[in-house]
Order: sequence, then structure tokens, then C-alpha cells
Amino acid sequence: MTTHTITAPSAVAAQSITKTYGTDDTQVTALDDVSVAFHPGDFTAIMGPSGSGKSTLMHCLAGLDTVDSGQVAIGKTVITGMSDHQLTILRRKHVGFIFQAFNLVPTLSARDNILLPLDLAGTKVDQAWFDQIIEVLGLGDRLAHHPHELSGGQQQRVAVARALLTRPDVVFADEPTGALDSATGTEVLQLLARSARDMGQTIIMVTHDPHAAAYADNVVLLKDGAIVGRVEDPTADTVLAALAELGA
Repeated sequence: MTTHTITAPSAVAAQSITKTYGTDDTQVTALDDVSVAFHPGDFTAIMGPSGSGKSTLMHCLAGLDTVDSGQVAIGKTVITGMSDHQLTILRRKHVGFIFQAFNLVPTLSARDNILLPLDLAGTKVDQAWFDQIIEVLGLGDRLAHHPHELSGGQQQRVAVARALLTRPDVVFADEPTGALDSATGTEVLQLLARSARDMGQTIIMVTHDPHAAAYADNVVLLKDGAIVGRVEDPTADTVLAALAELGA
């Protein structure tokens, strides 16, 4: 397959993407002609009512799901039409993931969980970058611990470190604070904001929580599979007001 490139300075971009599920009377339009770009170093939250297409959009942007039409690009590479093998290689090098459930390997130490993507790729660790991430995330005295020996917040910090270690073009965070108490969730959101601000990391986060979205640089609003607005420099109040207008 031929790899196409785009010239727009976007970490991730979607152009006129559509996605439907089911057929005939059961067909549901999850994404309806969505075009959106996420700039390098931005922390963006994706929000909307239940069933608005938030998770579908994230999955399509990350190449975890296919689109029916339109194009998705990560960096300058159009991923639409890539094979599963090509997508796996691209994600391994250019995409990081942070999940609500942490997805740590219970038999591995925190250090080995963080290094796992590099081990799978057969890539050597950049020790200086590793040390910087560990310092920023405050994990220096927890590297030998296994997941069951860590608090929820510490486990999520390990997941954040794992996502950042490969210097991906973008980190996708799917409800990253959903399983955490409010204090620990705040800690993780501050770390994500700092990752964007201090490390230039591009972060795209799906959340239903206006307080979580307030840590982002901007909020993309979805309803019925379409982008219907954006909130710049969000606060919990402005996000709540925007969601209220959508009937969320």
C-alpha cells in the first residue's frame, strides 16, 4: 500500500469521516461527516451526551476502528486503509494509550510495565528521557513495586509513564480518571496537563466530567455523531453551560 502524507501541522486530523453500525432498520450513525484537527502540544477533551460518538471518534482517530468514509492522519501519515499489521507498527511508534482500567500487567514491576512497549518493539530505552518522566511523575521510589502494591493514583501514573516513554505523536486517554477518587483524579489530570505544557505532548482525552475537561486547553463537543462546538480555555462552569445547551 502507498503511504500518503499531509502537510497540515496537526498531531492528529480527521477529514469528513463517517462511521455507521448495523444495517437497514438497525443502522446507527456514530460519526456523521466529522472533520477535526488536534495541534501538537495541545491537551484536548472530547465531550458530549451519552451516545454522541465520543469513544467512536477516539477509536477511529487511533486506528482502533475503521471509518466508512473520509480520512484520518496521525502526524503526516494517513492511516485510513492501512492493514492491521501496519496500524500495529504505527501505533507502537507514534501512539500512547491511557485507559480507565490502567491495563498494567500484574506480574511485572512498575519499571517493567513502563518499559513494556519498548520491549515489545525491541527498542532500547532512552535513559535520560525515562529518568525525566519518572521524575516528573514522582515514581522514583515505586519502580520495583508490582501493581497490587501501588495505589490507584500510582498505577495510573505508571500508565501515563508507559504512554509517554515512546515519545508518541499523541496520547489518547479514555476516561483516565473514571476509576479514581476525586483527589487522585485531580493528581492525574494535573500530570496530563503538565505533560502537554512541559513536554509538548499532544493529549486527546474522552471524558464525561466537566471538572476533568477544565484541565484541558480546549474541549470539542459532539452530539449525534457530529461536532457542534468547541470551548477554548475551559472551566468547569463554561463546560457545564456548553453541555446544558446540548441537552447533556
